[in-house]
Amino acid sequence: MGFNCGIVGLPNVGKSTLFNALTATQAAQAANFPFCTIEPNVGRVAVPDERLDKIAAIAGSENIIPTQLEFVDIAGLVRGASKGEGLGNQFLANIRECDAIFYVLRCFENADITHVEGSIAPLRDADTIETELMLADMESLDKRMNALEKKAKSGDAEAKAQIEIIAEVKKALDAGKPARSVKLSDDQKMPFQRLQLLTGKPALYICNVSEADAATGNDWTIQVAARAKVENTSAVIISAAIESEVAQLPPEDQKAFLADLGLAEAGLNKIIRAGYDLLGLITFFTAGPKETRAWTVRRGARAPESAGAIHSDFERGFIRAETIAYEDFVTLGGEAKARDAGRLRQEGKEYLVQDGDVMHFKFNV
Repeated sequence: MGFNCGIVGLPNVGKSTLFNALTATQAAQAANFPFCTIEPNVGRVAVPDERLDKIAAIAGSENIIPTQLEFVDIAGLVRGASKGEGLGNQFLANIRECDAIFYVLRCFENADITHVEGSIAPLRDADTIETELMLADMESLDKRMNALEKKAKSGDAEAKAQIEIIAEVKKALDAGKPARSVKLSDDQKMPFQRLQLLTGKPALYICNVSEADAATGNDWTIQVAARAKVENTSAVIISAAIESEVAQLPPEDQKAFLADLGLAEAGLNKIIRAGYDLLGLITFFTAGPKETRAWTVRRGARAPESAGAIHSDFERGFIRAETIAYEDFVTLGGEAKARDAGRLRQEGKEYLVQDGDVMHFKFNV
């Protein structure tokens, strides 16, 4: 698995249309009325990576297995969702375990598609979403406190640590700031993650524009990009309408279709790249006659942790990692020639895995 992300937004911003297009399914009903998505939708897509095909061709692999991205789409949030308005708040629990949250913002005019607020204002919509997520986080923290206080009184050190973190988070939420704005020590990061706060997760803005603005953006996307820069995150411009058309085309026709619209790549590629950057993720590969496969790990992962992405036994019994840089693997023509050229390295437990590494793990359990 690569990573999973929750898709949130107001009704009628193109959330379900985007979900359908990105997952190339019609699992989510897309219609011009609020709350058309009444069940959480989950879809997985293969992460495009041209390196996979090249490695597989050299290794003579029977199968190619890409890493995957999982999207979780929930009903549209509206102002007052935390107090029972609309349907979106019923499904927030479905995105608490996601690695990141993608805010889909409407940046297009269309008189035939109503907007629940009566006008197009993506920054206002982002504030509405953020507020509802913060209110949901406050409710979640309040529910945890009684149990944590009882544990703390009995001397539970972990409970005491979490209470300290919650106090800082509540200060931020009360001030109208998301949980991710709280400065944490290294020791606090793991307990913080266990709180599964919606506003504690990295956030990415997706600007849904008309076909005419897909290549250049518009005044609204400029506003969103400026906000994203201040928040040290990213904004991606896509057109859900175009993505829907691309999803219906055979792969060999997609590039030409996008090129005619002045687009170098599909929106999915841009979203995945932005998501990897946001979460600090990289890809390494394993290759052999049976399969070439992509694996996702965090940037800064050492060799044993990366081995554990394949199987826990690989990490537990890690001995070493035979490693070839992607460029060396492709340029030299595979493992045997890389070995002969002295470009296959024996890396130990302290090795920091690099994006594109082709690896074979030695272990003993």
